[in-house]
Parts: sequence; structure tokens; C-alpha cells
Amino acid sequence: MQDLTIVPVQGKRMLRQFINFPLDLYKKCDKWVPALEDDEYKSLGPDNPSLEFCERELYLAFSGKKVVGRVAAIINHNANKKWGEEVVRFGWIDFIEDFDVAKALIDKVIEWGKARGAQKIKGPLGFTDMDREGLLVEGFEKESPFTVIYNYPYYGEYLERMGFVKDTDWTQRIVEFSDQLPPMMKYADLVEKRYGVHQYRASTLKQMARRGREMFHVLNDAFAGLYEYSKLSEDQIDGYVKQYVPVLNKDMVAFVVNDKDELVAFTVTMPHISSGVRRAKGRIFPFGWIHILPQLNPKRNHIAEGLLIGVLPEYQAKGAALLMFKYLHENYIRLGIKQLLLNPQLEDNHKVQTLFGDDYNQKPYQRRRSYVKEL
Repeated sequence: MQDLTIVPVQGKRMLRQFINFPLDLYKKCDKWVPALEDDEYKSLGPDNPSLEFCERELYLAFSGKKVVGRVAAIINHNANKKWGEEVVRFGWIDFIEDFDVAKALIDKVIEWGKARGAQKIKGPLGFTDMDREGLLVEGFEKESPFTVIYNYPYYGEYLERMGFVKDTDWTQRIVEFSDQLPPMMKYADLVEKRYGVHQYRASTLKQMARRGREMFHVLNDAFAGLYEYSKLSEDQIDGYVKQYVPVLNKDMVAFVVNDKDELVAFTVTMPHISSGVRRAKGRIFPFGWIHILPQLNPKRNHIAEGLLIGVLPEYQAKGAALLMFKYLHENYIRLGIKQLLLNPQLEDNHKVQTLFGDDYNQKPYQRRRSYVKEL
């Protein structure tokens, strides 16, 4: 492509161009769903707590004055230290259907990463596991949740043409919930008696906030050995609790505690609001909420979306997950929810892949991939 330039993002105007570029790129795609704009500004702006242990540079690709691509170059020093690698990550990558644009963006990330000692490039990854990650490689015909990446098929083709290979995959499944509890739930009372665990029902925002903070500490322990995970800092946890806990539906969040009232397992779900977020273009204000609010009512929206799940390692074989799913299933029956679209789960994490057992009808939904290339 002639007139192609790659420019570092500087100032609010360019950051707005960076965040809004996908709105133009995917304006004719009814399966793509934007991230919430406010979340993007918090993640990509200078006040992201992840910058305590991450470096980053944002780049825009221009053809003349027209934006034709974007990418974030990221080094997570905590993750690199933990995993013993010198990795530069690429994330927030989008580009028109032009190989030269894609290669120029990746080359810029490689150049930036090499200058900081990187020996590998991996992605799409964010600052931490709380960011969108993984390139869509299967399920292009299905609508994505707003919390995950959707991309055109040519993205993966271009990366492989550049020499990238699969590093790991995440799979998504959709689970059917019937109007009756499955046979496995008959063991819930036995689990409570044998292992001293029980459901915790948060009834106030203060209780939700308390458990929300504990939830991210459980996540740090439960995810410690998973792909490229780095521990969330206290500042990050503070931010997530303030940002997300107040908007959660307590009937769609399950907590399990032990006899010491310590949180040992949790799962967070919410109504599937993708079509509303797409119509709102990711903007809640000033008028985007008009499209999103109706979908937040589970009595009008019969699909739920799984956002997070975590079980302390010492409780993963003690049936704690069974109590969570019993709580959710009972509430889903009352609310009229028929399906749960699970969050992306590492394909080699067999414990989470088999959590629902054979008592639930599960079907593949989408697959995402992290790519790697030696430098």
C-alpha cells in the first residue's frame, strides 16, 4: 500500500481514533460487538493500574489521512519474570484487508519489543487476563459476547503468512439449562456436609463489594498456573471492584464459602447484551443505555453470559463448583434463562472444561487463539 505510515498515538484525539477505528472497520458486520468505550479509555489511558508493571505503546496505521489499522505493543514485566521469557505482546489489533498494513503494524511491535530485549512476540493479548485476548479462528458466523475479541477470518491468515504459529487456544461453549435441576445436584447436600462449604447469598452492595474483593484474590490463586497469567495488583483489584461490582445482578453471581466464611469459589454471569452494545456502538452515555437496559432484564433476555469463574486449587476436587451451579440453575429457572454462553476457557485446562459434566447439554460456540513467533 502506498502512503502507508505507522504513527505512535499521542494525545486525546489520536487515542479517540485508536478506540473508534473498529466502529468503521466492522460497520457492516452484524456479528462483531464493540468493547464498552469507557472500559477502553480506562485500559488504554495513562491511569491504567497495569502500567505499574507494564510498558506499552499504541500505534495507528494511516494511508494518507485515513486510519487503516491499529495495534498495542505491550510488555508485562511481571508475566515475563514469572514465565522466564522475554515476550512482547500485541493486542488491540485491527486492520483493513491488506497484508501490507497488517505486516507493518506487527513489524512496528517487533521493532519496539526488540529495543526492550524481547525474544518472542505473542498475541493477541492484553495487559492481563482481564483484557480481551485470543484471535477468533472458529465461529465467525456467531455473534460474539462484548467481552471478547471478534475479527475477520483474514486476520489469522495474515499472521500465519508472517510466520506466527499457535501457542494456545481458548474454547467457548454454550450450555442449555432445563426447567429441572439435573441428577448431579442431588449430591449438593453431601458436598456441604463433607467439605464444610456452602453457598453465600449476598444481599447488599456492601456484601457484594466484600466478596468481590475476595473474588479477585481467589482468581489470583486459581489462575496462577495458567497461560501467561500474572497476578492482579491491589490497585487493579480496587479498580475492578469499583467498576463492576455495583452493576452485577446478585441472582446471577454465585459465591461459595467455607466454615471460616472464606471465599473458596465464585462465578460471575450476566445477561447476554451484545446486540444492545452493538446498537449503542459501545457507548453507554448519553443514549446508549436505551439499547442496553432492556437486555439487562433476564426476564426479557433468556441468554446469560459467563464472565469469570474461579475455584481455589484445594477445593477444585471437593464439589465447590457443584454448589455454584446449583445456585445459578435455581435462579435461572426462576428468571427464565435457558442458555449460558461460557467465557473462553483454555483448551488444555481440563478441570474447567469438564466442570459441567454430562448432565448439561453443551455445544461448541467459538474458538480463539494466541499466536507466537520467535524473534
